Amino acid sequence: MPLNATIAAVTDRIRARSRDSRSDYLDRIRRAGDAGPARAHLSCGNQAHAYAAAGDFKDTLAEGRAPNLGIVTAYNDMLSAHQPFEHFPDLIRDAAARAGATAQVAGGVPAMCDGVTQGQPGMELSLFSRDVIALAAGVAMSHNCFDSSVYLGVCDKIVPGLIIAAASFGHVPAVFLPAGPMTSGLPNDEKAQIRQKFAAGEIGRDELMRAEMASYHGPGTCTFYGTANSNQMLMEFMGLHLPGASFVNPGTPLRDALTRAGTERALAITALGNDYTPAGEVLDERAFVNGIVGLMATGGSTNLVLHMPAMARAAGIRLDLEDFADISDVVPQMARIYPNGLADVNHFHAAGGLGFMIGELLEAGLLHPDVRTVAGDGLARYTREPKLIDGALEWQAGAGHSRNEKILRRAADPFQPRGGLKQLSGNLGRGVIKISSVAEDRQVIEAPVRVFHDQAQVKAAFRAGEFTEDTIVVVRFQGPRANGMPELHGLTPTLAVLQDRGLKVALVTDGRMSGASGKVPAAIHVSPEAADGGPLARLRDGDIVRLDAHAGTLSALAGDFAARGPARPDLSENQSGIGRELFAAFRAQVGSATDGAGVVV
Repeated sequence: MPLNATIAAVTDRIRARSRDSRSDYLDRIRRAGDAGPARAHLSCGNQAHAYAAAGDFKDTLAEGRAPNLGIVTAYNDMLSAHQPFEHFPDLIRDAAARAGATAQVAGGVPAMCDGVTQGQPGMELSLFSRDVIALAAGVAMSHNCFDSSVYLGVCDKIVPGLIIAAASFGHVPAVFLPAGPMTSGLPNDEKAQIRQKFAAGEIGRDELMRAEMASYHGPGTCTFYGTANSNQMLMEFMGLHLPGASFVNPGTPLRDALTRAGTERALAITALGNDYTPAGEVLDERAFVNGIVGLMATGGSTNLVLHMPAMARAAGIRLDLEDFADISDVVPQMARIYPNGLADVNHFHAAGGLGFMIGELLEAGLLHPDVRTVAGDGLARYTREPKLIDGALEWQAGAGHSRNEKILRRAADPFQPRGGLKQLSGNLGRGVIKISSVAEDRQVIEAPVRVFHDQAQVKAAFRAGEFTEDTIVVVRFQGPRANGMPELHGLTPTLAVLQDRGLKVALVTDGRMSGASGKVPAAIHVSPEAADGGPLARLRDGDIVRLDAHAGTLSALAGDFAARGPARPDLSENQSGIGRELFAAFRAQVGSATDGAGVVV
């Protein structure tokens, strides 16, 4: 099947927009690659320091004939998604030794959980943690002792931060090794219902706590299709995982076999061999377009609309909101995974998962087939499924059909003919809305606004019974320059209750929602942000705003709107502890949300 005309046109547009920056980037990484294996240029003293704790592998490292693998890990044992990584370095070192090579943990990076910090002050550091992760991984790789690298990370900001670092060291091959999702717990729709009952005051905290503990109950990523699992999809569509690796549960023989195989592959693609695959050449325009296609086909997280431009910029590629919107218009939504449906990622994987989806999208001409991947040339490799046969890992032909059409459908018979993301623009700025699970009759709303400056004020107004008519809730001064752009996912149960009472409601904000954003329309990432003089700062209670996801518009209808002076934010909370003071330089330097809200790129 020839490549879809829109996919081809968007790719060409990105390539033209990125011509100079991408050319400079490729020149830089090729010069680094041409210099040869980095350890050859280290002094004896440099190397002695690097190998002093390597035990039995010191001689192998000093000889410098076999590849040395750098491990960058986001392990901690507080977060379920990253706890499985505790034992990965041992598996990786053993697999490297069996291949006659070596592996060292180059360094660790922080991994914070938006589920823990949701609605808390720590959430104001969440987005900036992506840039801290990139910096920390950069420090790890800066020892320049590594012929290849493996990155251990899963969740919201961790994978994007690691990609930025891998692109910055783009002459070094990079394989991403996932940990996998936790086994299925309390169904996500039941959890959502209990949250709404708690928000409405119908049940107590004890019942809510039991439901939450039954939902998040073991090692692995959360099972809903939020940012963490969208990241795993992205790594597979972009060719940075081994085929079929994303959604294999942790602590299983297949998971361990894939970790060993990923190690072997990372060692096979160094400049010391005949299959040199530098990370920067995998991360090209086609890979990012394929990733956006995957995002739309699966109904993935809006957070990736922030992260992908920053990731791409690290590789010299310039993405724009129009790229996401145009691709969304031609890519069918093939999956229904919570919050877009009732299934979780384990059900999706069992139904045929990413391998089936990639095969369908290739057949429909909606993916670039001719990409470089860590598994070899061509995305068709990613239609195959890993299996353990008599203890040996093999890739076999994947599902030729969906095993559950309530969860996963063919590209020719999708749940929706278009992806779930729309670009919005108007006199309130530019933003995005995810409509995957928003009912058709709620995708256009024209109503008076209530203006708030934090989500706690919204919840207080709800408890006071102040929402009695159709309302657009505006939560401003939530952008990256204001307070780090926290997620406002904690508003979802409150707004859903109002919607279930028969009101038409929507959220408009310069902050973030979440990969778990659901059935309430939410215009998010609105830019320029209010703290930077953006139009949201001129809104007043009672102004009529029209949000039209069909037309892609977001506009205030007040006649004197443009002439008004902006409201001023109270940002004193930035100096009230819990680490927020440390990030003043980030808030001062951060870019706009439409460009990825980047600090280091």
